[in-house]
Amino acid sequence: MLDFSWVTFVVTLLNIGILYFILRAILFKPVTQFMEKRTKKIAEDIEQAEKDKNQAKALLQQYEDVLNQAKGEAALIIKNAQESARVQAGRIVADGKAQADAVIANVRLQAEAERNAALLTFKAEAAGLVISAASRLLRRELTQEDSRTQAALLLRELGKTP
Repeated sequence: MLDFSWVTFVVTLLNIGILYFILRAILFKPVTQFMEKRTKKIAEDIEQAEKDKNQAKALLQQYEDVLNQAKGEAALIIKNAQESARVQAGRIVADGKAQADAVIANVRLQAEAERNAALLTFKAEAAGLVISAASRLLRRELTQEDSRTQAALLLRELGKTP
């Protein structure tokens, strides 16, 4: 069977202890330091990622605010342009109406003047025809006074009829 020896036991314990300290100095400390550095680096990377994420959110919000402001300004510019166009269109229509009214008034005045001129010409010709007809009827020459009296009478009668 197995023989138990204290010397072997102590030497084995001593070997295990020495091996433990050697491995601890050579292997465990560098591995532990490496793991701590890696954990610290990962934590820093996560922290930096959070900062970058928050900064990106802030920039996104800022861009959205600027975009909304630009949309508002564009809407205001469009509204002002439409209002200006409405005012200008109203002014153009009013000017056109005023010009048309002036042309119509001018045409009416011209028509009235031509009608009055035609009426005067007609009255003068009618008076001459009446005098000529009356002189033929009377077979005599009318005096200047008779012509005037007859013309005035004819003009009065013509003035009564529309």
